[in-house]
Amino acid sequence: MRALVSVSDKTGIVDFTKELAALGIEIISTGGTYNKLKEAGVPAIEISELTGFPECLEGRVKTLHPIVHAGLLAMKSKPEHMNQLADLKIQTIDMAVVNLYPFKATILKEGVTREEAIENIDIGGPTMLRSAAKNYQDVTVVVDPRDYEKVLRELKEKKEVSLDTKFYLMQKVFMHTSHYDTMIADYLKKQRNDYEMPETLTMTFEKVQDMRYGENPHQKAAFYREIGKKTGSITDAVQVNGKELSFNNINDTNGALELLKEFTEPTVVACKHGNPCGVGSGDTILDAWKKAFAADKVSIYGGIVVVNREVTLALAEEMKQVFLEVVAAPKFEKEALELLQTKKNVRLLELKDIGVPQDENAYDLKKVNGGLIVQTIDSKLLVEEELKVVTHRIPTDKEMEDLRFAWKVVKFVKSNGIALAKDKQTVGIGPGQVNRVWAAKQSIEHAEELIDPDATKGAVLASDAFFPFDDCVEAAHQAGITAIIQPGGSIRDDDSIKKCNEYGIAMVFTGMRHFKH
Repeated sequence: MRALVSVSDKTGIVDFTKELAALGIEIISTGGTYNKLKEAGVPAIEISELTGFPECLEGRVKTLHPIVHAGLLAMKSKPEHMNQLADLKIQTIDMAVVNLYPFKATILKEGVTREEAIENIDIGGPTMLRSAAKNYQDVTVVVDPRDYEKVLRELKEKKEVSLDTKFYLMQKVFMHTSHYDTMIADYLKKQRNDYEMPETLTMTFEKVQDMRYGENPHQKAAFYREIGKKTGSITDAVQVNGKELSFNNINDTNGALELLKEFTEPTVVACKHGNPCGVGSGDTILDAWKKAFAADKVSIYGGIVVVNREVTLALAEEMKQVFLEVVAAPKFEKEALELLQTKKNVRLLELKDIGVPQDENAYDLKKVNGGLIVQTIDSKLLVEEELKVVTHRIPTDKEMEDLRFAWKVVKFVKSNGIALAKDKQTVGIGPGQVNRVWAAKQSIEHAEELIDPDATKGAVLASDAFFPFDDCVEAAHQAGITAIIQPGGSIRDDDSIKKCNEYGIAMVFTGMRHFKH
């Protein structure tokens, strides 16, 4: 047997090849791999001895040779293949141990140039892998050092690698080369600032962890991250306490973080089942917590809390009184961390760049049966120049401040969505209703039942899409709401405007909606 060994990741390669040599397998190697094996005393033949052709072009051409690829691709079950090899004086290669130039590590380096990245695109490696994998019945192809032990065990016990294992290794090769090529294509797309929807869409992610289950215990799940530096995302967070994050923890925390990114002042966002349940902004992060907590003391139980300032001891003492699943913050004071760590199950996440917004050209993906729908993320809030007061009464400065606050919140409420706010605090949220007036009434009932009967008096209302009828204005008036912000654009806008004028409610149109399905 003969094995061709050419690896960039040299983890375990010396021990593996020593074992192969001890089993009587001849080692052929290239470049840096050959030098490492030679230094370690592993008997190996340099590739140019096999091909009779020297490495050239600074190592760009080493294994791209008929002797190599004929040796990998010849099917032993076909006499015509074996006869041709005999005529050409070419021997078969029975094993290929290959992994690729470190393209990912290269593009993640600070200040890497395009030329350096392109130079680290492997050509010969993927070609050898694909050749060997295509002929998996006759060639054992190993791309992952974690498989060395499995291959050795079978060679020692059975004198050969089983067909099932060869097929498993073949699958890993094509997953590996697909991942590698997709990284390259994605890097080049970004280099060209090409943000158009491509004719074909191939994406690649790397597993962070397997999960105990998905949304429900009978569903399998895993957590994957995009390739590249993603500051301010949950994939960048450092967990400093608690059980591992669940599928729902990650999904809900991500949603809470995206809402938090809309705010620069001290702000706390509490989230439950993908919807904000309490949001507060204040002069200090403790003030913000008190507002967010008071907004819905019931739903916050077992919820997610994210904050955009350091968690102080005073804040930690307040949080400790509540059962929370996750707390994410840019930092925890030492004493605050020690206090919260006494609750062993709460997941504490440190996310240094918690306020960094997503790339506005990032994709939002939704899987549908048999396909995928893709859009760019909803990165905009509103366009100042398009804000339009459409009623006789103009909002006061105080109302306008609360309208902007409520508009940030309703952007992240499931449609049909309504958010009520007063003094930079949510007082009622109506998410995911099948008609808009139900969402409005739900948010009002929420405020009156969970805060106090007068919570909506002097509050403002934000709607993620236009009012199809004036019934939402009627409900707002009965609740004592004084100002409304909504996109506008209904054929019945005049009915809502007229009703606002009748009741002295100020109304602002944004010209931009924020459906969230």
